[in-house]
Amino acid sequence: MKMHQSLGQGKNLFTGYGDGHVLINAQRHDGNLIVSADEVAAWAAPDFSGLAAAHFDALLAYQPEVVLFGSGESQRFVHPRLYAALTEAGIGVECMDTQAACRTFNILLAEDRRVVAALLAI
Repeated sequence: MKMHQSLGQGKNLFTGYGDGHVLINAQRHDGNLIVSADEVAAWAAPDFSGLAAAHFDALLAYQPEVVLFGSGESQRFVHPRLYAALTEAGIGVECMDTQAACRTFNILLAEDRRVVAALLAI
């Protein structure tokens, strides 16, 4: 699916997604990712069943106000103990499928929110 929206220059914007990949500013990215307004990085999380607290603790470095966890093809909820460090730091965590996380990221970014998406591949 292609998505179209425009933001200021230099901001990461999801422009599409498909099997095993997302498009950020029309550039293809495969695998599990951490995406902020100005950075795209590989996320060391192996898959849903292999998630650990350390995977979510790594997101603290981005200093977000909200983290969107994209759980892959379908919506799955991680145990709150895995993201307890984020909650304790006052950072909101929302769980949704990866496609919804991409769309929500664009909306929050357009509102100038400090959002980070932690995505498992679709």
